[in-house]
Amino acid sequence: MKQVITTLLMCAATGAIAAPVAYEIDPAHTFPSFEADHMGISFWRGKINKSSGTVVLDRAAGTGTVNVEMDLASIDFGQDQLNTWAAGKDFFDVPKYGAKAVYQGTLAGFNAGTPSEVRGTLTLHGVTKPVVLKLNRFKCIPHPMLKRELCGADASATFNREEFGLPAGKDYGFSMDVALRIQVEAVAKQ
Repeated sequence: MKQVITTLLMCAATGAIAAPVAYEIDPAHTFPSFEADHMGISFWRGKINKSSGTVVLDRAAGTGTVNVEMDLASIDFGQDQLNTWAAGKDFFDVPKYGAKAVYQGTLAGFNAGTPSEVRGTLTLHGVTKPVVLKLNRFKCIPHPMLKRELCGADASATFNREEFGLPAGKDYGFSMDVALRIQVEAVAKQ
């Protein structure tokens, strides 16, 4: 009888561990960044200073979801005039399309409970297109202060901005490819 109870307790504990865990993205440690061509002679790099979202991860089942919202009004090239232009009518047109860009996807390519990519969509400038993020790094650890699990990732992809209705500079020889990187940290919800 003791062995049966022990076995049941072990199964119950395993089931609890295998349940999906929801994480809240830490905006102080999450910075989507990008790299875009400037007439074929240099690259302009920038980041989005405000982002939020959630991750749900079930390592045992090899499933999960990602939702990252990026505030385009917080775009930062390190140059105020360029930041204002990018949010204005000639590029993102935040007054018309809103300041929010959204990446939503499904974690995939699991190996020993660790995903290797996110298959999803990017909604930008009123257009939604598929974008697959490669997870260059993914790791979870106990948060030293919060005493909850903390997961982090370095995700990357390249997309064609013209497909999102953003062809600015094409007539001047700008490449339409944008390299996207999302450095993200997320803490398990209580």
